[in-house]
Amino acid sequence: MPKPIRHRVATALLGLAVAAVTGNAAWAQKKYDTGATDTEIKIGNIVPYSGPASAYGVVGKAMAAVFKKVNDDGGINGRKINFISYDDAYSPPKAVEQARKLVESDEVLFLFGTLGTASNTAIQKYLNAKKVPQLFVATGATKWNDPKTFPWTMGWLPSYQSESRIYAKYLLKEKPAAKVAVLYQNDDMGKDYLKGLEDGFASDPARIAAKESYEVAEPTIDSHVVRLKSANPDVIIFFTTPKFGAQAIKKLGEMNWKPVTIVSNVSASTATVMRPAGLDNAQGVISAAYAKDASDPQWKDDAGMKAFDELLAKYMPDTNRVDASAMTGYNMATTMVEVLRRCGDDLTRANVMKQAASLKQFAQGGLLPGVTLSTGPSDFQPIEQLQLMQFKGERWQLFGDVISGEVAGN
Repeated sequence: MPKPIRHRVATALLGLAVAAVTGNAAWAQKKYDTGATDTEIKIGNIVPYSGPASAYGVVGKAMAAVFKKVNDDGGINGRKINFISYDDAYSPPKAVEQARKLVESDEVLFLFGTLGTASNTAIQKYLNAKKVPQLFVATGATKWNDPKTFPWTMGWLPSYQSESRIYAKYLLKEKPAAKVAVLYQNDDMGKDYLKGLEDGFASDPARIAAKESYEVAEPTIDSHVVRLKSANPDVIIFFTTPKFGAQAIKKLGEMNWKPVTIVSNVSASTATVMRPAGLDNAQGVISAAYAKDASDPQWKDDAGMKAFDELLAKYMPDTNRVDASAMTGYNMATTMVEVLRRCGDDLTRANVMKQAASLKQFAQGGLLPGVTLSTGPSDFQPIEQLQLMQFKGERWQLFGDVISGEVAGN
């Protein structure tokens, strides 16, 4: 080959090699799907700011506060979070409408912290078909831990079944002869709680002497509580959302009926359940927790609680700090921020899910000591541990050890 031709070929090959190297470097540095750019990460969210579960609106507000602080501190890897949160009024058809808007109109990278079992069920197939992450849903239904069928959906809360198995363990040990009555919401959430309790009492199913379900559209559940009393149970368990939890505890007080009373963690807020029910009526009620309670003085000098209080003071000054929903939103958003940090410059939907499924005993300042988040490719249930607590005076008091609600063998 003549020298000038050889030179031109060598120069061309060198140019191709340089282009390939720089192209690969750029490709390795930054990868984006819809909803992510050099400057922004768009996150979609759906929460009931109105309707029968509007008490949960604080969850969405706390999430927004965390993201606002992150943005004020410079964002995540230089990118600001654009958090788009819509109201579905706890209505599944409205949730579908809002999810489509977020994906097709707002073009978010993923949905995060969408609240409500029925609402999330209504949008799950759509989001998985679109391969849009439905990440850290704010519901403890067991169905969110099904990576084979729904690889784009992941839970965050301890599962309702795990929680109710813990109540069964407690009652079998401490109240071995007690008859139990259950009031549960007639939807996936309530049925999940009920199944966990029934599984926990599998060795003695007759322990559950009475079961009553109610519809979320009912204005009051007083009549259900009255009917359960006729079974003369020693223990009554309320698997409800906050509005109905407050009603149920208040009704027990009005009836001067004092069975051992257990309420689900989702209805254990001091601000939205125990105070509205009446502090006198709330005395002795048992529940379970995985997060720190802002009303508990033992956390007064705790670094995690101080960070939470600082956030509220600056970004949510009108929020009641003892509203458990504020801590829930704070904790969930803290997890989400960690996942996005781990994503680096690979902000693809697949990598967001990959990082979310790679948490190993991740501890957060708002969680109880001993409670951590762990996930894997075949385990989409981040939190499995809870600790029992009892309402005394004006606050919850923890007792016993942190207990795992996992099914044996899992």
